[in-house]
Amino acid sequence: HDILLGWDPHLKSDSDKLDGTFKYILTGDGAGSIFTIDEYTGTIHVTQKLDREEKPFYTLRAQAINRNTQLPVEPESEFIIKVQDINDQEPKFLDGPYEATVPEMSPEGTSVIQVTATDGDDPAYGNSARLLYSILQGQPYFSVEPKTGVIRISSQMDRETKEQYFVIIQAKDMVGQMGGFSGTATVTINLSDINDNKPIFQQKFYYMNISEAAPPGSTIGKIMAEDSDIGENAAMNYVIEGEESFVFDIITNNETQEGIVILKERVDFESKRRYSVRVKAINRQMDDHFMKEGPFEDTTIIKISVEDADEPPVFTSQNYVMEIAEGATNGSFVGVITARDPDNANSPIRYSIVHSTYLKRLFSINAHNGTIIITKLLDRETAAWHNITVTATEMRNPEQVSEVIVYVQVLDVNDHAPEFPKHYEIYVCENARSGQLIQTISAVDKDDSVEGHHFYFTLAREATNNSNFTVRDNQDNTAGILTAKNGFSRQEQFAFFLPVLIVDNGTPSLTSTNTLTVSICDCDTEASAQSCRFGAFMFSMGLSIEALVAVLACILVILVFFLAMLVLRQRRKQSLFPDKPEEFRENIVRYDDEGGGEEDTEAFDISALRTRTVMREHKSRRNITTEIQSLYRQSLQVGPDSAVFREFILEKLKEANADPTALPYDSLQTYAFEGTGSLAGSLSSLGSSMSDRGLDFKQLVCMYDPNKSARD
Repeated sequence: HDILLGWDPHLKSDSDKLDGTFKYILTGDGAGSIFTIDEYTGTIHVTQKLDREEKPFYTLRAQAINRNTQLPVEPESEFIIKVQDINDQEPKFLDGPYEATVPEMSPEGTSVIQVTATDGDDPAYGNSARLLYSILQGQPYFSVEPKTGVIRISSQMDRETKEQYFVIIQAKDMVGQMGGFSGTATVTINLSDINDNKPIFQQKFYYMNISEAAPPGSTIGKIMAEDSDIGENAAMNYVIEGEESFVFDIITNNETQEGIVILKERVDFESKRRYSVRVKAINRQMDDHFMKEGPFEDTTIIKISVEDADEPPVFTSQNYVMEIAEGATNGSFVGVITARDPDNANSPIRYSIVHSTYLKRLFSINAHNGTIIITKLLDRETAAWHNITVTATEMRNPEQVSEVIVYVQVLDVNDHAPEFPKHYEIYVCENARSGQLIQTISAVDKDDSVEGHHFYFTLAREATNNSNFTVRDNQDNTAGILTAKNGFSRQEQFAFFLPVLIVDNGTPSLTSTNTLTVSICDCDTEASAQSCRFGAFMFSMGLSIEALVAVLACILVILVFFLAMLVLRQRRKQSLFPDKPEEFRENIVRYDDEGGGEEDTEAFDISALRTRTVMREHKSRRNITTEIQSLYRQSLQVGPDSAVFREFILEKLKEANADPTALPYDSLQTYAFEGTGSLAGSLSSLGSSMSDRGLDFKQLVCMYDPNKSARD
């Protein structure tokens, strides 16, 4: 059973006699809380307010039982209670706020966006959920369809006038009738830009200045055309029209859309002082819908004035190429360069060669007229080109300087004779046959030939009667050396000298004689050279076998003689000290002091040598170690045979032996150096061959230096 709430439902069993015997029981959704039943009458009551939007229906079960027996009188029955809808919900725009974008100047009827509202009431019952849309704000530019909520353009709009609109849409239930609920939503509509405006210059004329000294690439000024559009629709290019585009250029700053005017070529105040440059600004993006309104571009005029400046000299050419023949005499003319002052002052010019001391030695330039001459002979084979840097300086203003490169080509003159490219080593076997090719030769020439080198080979005049070899010209800048007879003999001659005459094709032609050395080889049966190189070397040295043997014999004799001299000298040394030659070698000390002889009366007091009693003083001893060798040589000259000195030495030796702590005084060393003029002879015993003829050398050393042992 379906029961609509709006009145109290009543349940009653057909068997109920209304005597209170039956009891009605209610179970299911909301039983006991939302719905109650009178157990005697079966009337169902609602205990609280119901909301259809929360729960549109309830499912309940009812049963009648016997109050006394508690047994069912009838089977349990189920029924549904539906909540009847009333208009208690207002429309809502759940997807808001809304925002849309539409191109400016869109035609009428263009759809912008659709808005949708919802109503919580039951759309199947009455008009509570039937909505109607209307526009509260946004007219006359926008309209809305009442049933669908689609917003459309009702009038064209220009973004440059207004780029954003706020439209308010209302949704009302009950089909818009009085007493219904309504809801609103705000729609933000933005107009996107289209290229519907052309660039426009704010000035018809622009005025700029540029110095004639400004280099290409210099910025002259800036211009700008305004475009009401934005983004890519406002991007533009600037173009210079006419012949002025060869002198000036203009580029676009993509960030600011400014046109930057730059100098493309140098300007000259003396040639042209004013320029009128026509510049056009053109949109990069074009909209075909607006092409009918005309080209999207604008034009302006730039007046550019050239300012005068002191300019450096200007050469008549960017570079110069000159020629001169090699070997030309000093002072020969090379060429002339010319420069001028471009200013009205027309200052005189001074020329000079710079940057190279080497070139200054080869070339000279007239400082006043720019004439270049050579100051030294030029050799094309050394340097075929010379690059000269010439400066032109204003004499009135030396700071104004210009440079130019002068290329000087040295023209070739046939001044080098042809020659062999390398040293040829030619060998021929003794058993060679006549007409055999033994070597192919060629030639080189340092000169440069326009038609190409061509060389001619022949035997020199002095070898025309040569019966051993011939020269065959191959007519390809090579020649062959051939044998002119059968067989050669190394015993007769190791090598032959063959002069070859080489002629070039220059004007005038030059010749040279180049000598080939042909060595004779001892070859085996397969014509393989075995002993030709050594023989050729000996022949080149001018030696024969006999001469070589003689030289070797002489060397051997000299070697034997030298060895014999060494042996004899060694034996002589052994005879001087036969006992212990090694001690002699170890104890010889050289003395370089030499006495003045008997005539020298100032070197020392000779009476000291004759007096036995000598006052010994503790004096610092002189170092005589390095003088012993000289002492030995001088003593040999004086001689140790004087009896007087021998007796005196023996007495002094006894005194020294008796007093080992006493040091010899300095004058004792001088008497041994008598010199060659002394009649007494040498006091040294170093030359004595017999021990009884004089003092032993070791004893003499110990006497002078008690710290030294006999072994030392």
